[in-house]
Amino acid sequence: MSIFPKVALRLEVENYLKEGFTNKEVVLAFGKQEAERKFETLLNHLSHPPSFTTVRVNTHLASVQHVKNLLFDELHKQFNGLTVPILQHPDLQDVLLIPVIGPRKNIAKQQCEAIVGAQCGNAVLRGAHVYVPGIVSASKFMKAGDVVSVYSDIKGKCKKGAKEFDGTKVFLGNGISELSRRGIFNGLPERKGIGIRMTEPVYLSPSFDNVLPSYLFLQDTRGNGEFPDTIIYIPDARCMKVHALEGVSLSPACPLSQSWSPQGWEATQ
Repeated sequence: MSIFPKVALRLEVENYLKEGFTNKEVVLAFGKQEAERKFETLLNHLSHPPSFTTVRVNTHLASVQHVKNLLFDELHKQFNGLTVPILQHPDLQDVLLIPVIGPRKNIAKQQCEAIVGAQCGNAVLRGAHVYVPGIVSASKFMKAGDVVSVYSDIKGKCKKGAKEFDGTKVFLGNGISELSRRGIFNGLPERKGIGIRMTEPVYLSPSFDNVLPSYLFLQDTRGNGEFPDTIIYIPDARCMKVHALEGVSLSPACPLSQSWSPQGWEATQ
């Protein structure tokens, strides 16, 4: 379900991607109208977090089941007792999938607001708290301990230190301010650390900041999380390029990031 505006790309980037989605072969197979619809769907999906957070288990240190149990306890504490399932990938046995819950539409927006940059907003959608350097604007009456509604300035138009912002912004959820407005924009050397601790994000996604760092490492995910991006290293410095529909071939370029698409695995530098 789309709740954010479609992703905005530089014109040359959007045109390049659109050429691939509307090339002769695709138009012949699906028709021009359907090809263009698929491209617009892509732009809408890119502005939302994936359906799963994907992690890989270091099986040199522990079994997948042992790490899965440890992760279950960590997430239970992180989500204040809410039970979130941890799924094991059916084909990649050392990969675990955690469903991202959302969008949650029953979150009440607060009078006190904070605006964050687009990159910070992306991190919040993936489970991060708001760190002070990412805060662009805050209500003039914001104090430490206030419940704050957090918005992302997706077009980069908000001025640093502004007391209000009426431009294009998207709601990311609510959190508790760790600092007052003055504490954030006091003119002293830039503060670091958490500025707003997210308590009601629109998308409930786990934070992996210092969570089982010896046992887990994050994997990027495309689309619905059916196949995560992976990097495959082969001892002779060659890389495996996997095509789900065509078998396996080898490429001398290494490393490669394999991404799932409807046509199969695609390899990119």
